[in-house]
Parts: sequence; C-alpha cells; structure tokens
Amino acid sequence: MPEFRARVLNDLSEVEPADWNRLAGGHPMLSHEFFHALHQTGCASADSGWLPQFLTLWDGAAAKGEDGPPPRLRAAMPLYVKSHSYGEYVFDWAWADAYQRHGLGYYPKLLAAIPFSPVSGPRLLAATDAERSALIQAALALAQNTSSLHVLFPQPAEAELMRSAGMMLRSGVQFHWANPGYGSFEEFLAQLSRDKRKKINQERRRVRDAGVSFRRLRGGEIKEDDWAFFAGCYNRTYLEHRSTPYLNLEFFRRLGQTMPQHVLLIVAEREGRPIASALNLYSQETLYGRYWGALEYLPCLHFETCYYQALEFCIEEGIRVFEGGAQGEHKLARGFLPVKTLSAHWLAHPEFSDAVERFLEREHQGIARYVDELNEHSPYKEAT
Repeated sequence: MPEFRARVLNDLSEVEPADWNRLAGGHPMLSHEFFHALHQTGCASADSGWLPQFLTLWDGAAAKGEDGPPPRLRAAMPLYVKSHSYGEYVFDWAWADAYQRHGLGYYPKLLAAIPFSPVSGPRLLAATDAERSALIQAALALAQNTSSLHVLFPQPAEAELMRSAGMMLRSGVQFHWANPGYGSFEEFLAQLSRDKRKKINQERRRVRDAGVSFRRLRGGEIKEDDWAFFAGCYNRTYLEHRSTPYLNLEFFRRLGQTMPQHVLLIVAEREGRPIASALNLYSQETLYGRYWGALEYLPCLHFETCYYQALEFCIEEGIRVFEGGAQGEHKLARGFLPVKTLSAHWLAHPEFSDAVERFLEREHQGIARYVDELNEHSPYKEAT
C-alpha cells in the first residue's frame, strides 16, 4: 500500500472525532461517539471478549518523514479480535464447534462489525474503491495471526470488493419498513391489505383501552430517571431469556450525552408510572430499532412500543427506512418487508474454507427461496 500508512488502534482517543465521523458518513452507530462509549464503559473491551483493533490508513507522505501537512486519516475499518461469537447476529457457532472437534482453535478470530448491533452500513470507511481495497488487504494481512476474518452487514458494493479479494459471501434476512413519503400513520395503513390493517388497529386499540400512554423523548429530553428506568427494562429482558446483558447504564448515559441528536427513547406509562420503554437510534434517513423491555405484560404492548410509536416518528420526521433488527417474521404483518443482508468470511484453514464455501452455497439457495416465500405473503395491497 504505497500511498498509505496502516495503523492499528485499540483506543479511539488517538483519532479526532471529526476526522472519524467524516468517514462514518452520518451513521450513528459508526460514529466516534458510539464506538468510544462502547470501549470506555467496558461493554466492548478485552475483558468482554471484544478487543478493539481498529484498522486505519493515513496519508503516506507523513509516514516517510517528509515535510508538509500532518498525516490525515484516509480510511478506517472497525475491527475486533474476538474470543467468542456472542453479540454478532451472524451465527458461526457450528464452524467453531467443527474446529474444536478436529483439535483446532477457532478463537481468536478477527471481526469487522458494530458490537451487539445487527445493522447494515459501511464497514470500509473510505471515499474511494482504492482505499476500500487497501483496507481489505490490510485486514486480511492482520487476520493471518488468527483463524479467520469476518465482516458483518456490509453494503453490497463492499461485499463485492471482498468477494474479489477472495472472501466468501453469506446471505441473511431482516425485515425493514420503507417510507415513500407517508403523510400520516393512517395513510400508511391504507396501503395494507384489509386484514392486516384491521389487525394493527385492533392491537393499538387494546393498548389504548388498557390506559397506556406514550412519551417520545429525544436525547436532550431524557433525564437520569428515564435512563435508569430504561436500563432496568433492558436488563429485565435479558434476564427473562436467561442471558447476560451486553450493555450497561453508563453506556446508555454516554449516548444521551455525546450523541443526543441520534437518540429516541419511547416510554410507555400506565396510571402515572412507566411500565415499558424502547431505545432507538436514528439519522436523517434511517431509524434503527435497538432495545426494549417491560416491567409487566400487556397484550400488544411490545408492538406498540417498539413498532407503531417508532413508525409514527419516522412518518413525522420524514425518515425513509426503519430497520427492525434481527429476525422476526411477525414484523411482516406490520408492514416490514424482507431484505437480504450480507456478510463476508475468510478462513485460514484451506479444508475448512472449502467446506464452509459448500455450506454457504446451499444456504444461499435456501435464503433465496425463503425470501421468495415471504414476498408471496406481502402485507400490502397487490397494486402497491
């Protein structure tokens, strides 16, 4: 890479936030503030099995000691050395198990991802394909010290560059809602088939009749009590699933303090007290549904808190896409449509690489059939 000097960073304090965010392109979960909050609060750290090894490329002239302007950040890639596969949402546990059964070590592995966030977006933060290709080659070189390199939820054009560099592509499915410019929630409902429209109206009515009201709070409006309540809801959700929460209260506070313009907290209240909440992050174009929890069960409360309140917000703000997170066929009946996601993978062991490649070919065919089947059950009127 004659034009660039590569540096691996385990602390984003070494990069000016404005320089990093210039490359991140306004994506809230690729921002310096988001990653730095994850690292500084211990959520994504060596102790939690997420060792930051962010790959950065800098102007090459300064690397040679030449006179001139200081080095400039040209490109970056969020990389982690992982000692497990938790918090990724592209599941490779079977691959790790196969390695172990053959006496081989799958961990550590090298991962390019947004921790605990199955959201799509750039993973090669650069302006040109030359810089993106340089990032891929540098990442593959770093991966020689591990079992493998995995890039989760990249953009399609990036995935093709990775394929050209010898990586294998894997398909998945999520459910996203698209806003062509609805003027109201009722206008959105009018585009749905009669039975789906009726079902949503019934669900919303059940929540209203139970005496539940909602507050939609943006970053600067969220008080300490609101964050504490949300963190309790979040922790309760994990405990109900007999799992350990990935994130902590300090991380959520940091989001509110450092990137309030991207934070939406929805709080459900009944008889003057909060009973549920959902946290969303958003940009001008996309809202990302992230975490939710409730202190008590009410029929349809989840749908209203996580989906319908957020859809109303998207319509009011002109946000074009609502990414509903991982999995969830139940989202189809509520206006979300299947969208194919991608990941890219390189395995150092040639025989395992060949076996995974054959598996991915079969899996890809199954995903294509699954998406076709889902599209046959579109919730929208046939003419839409």
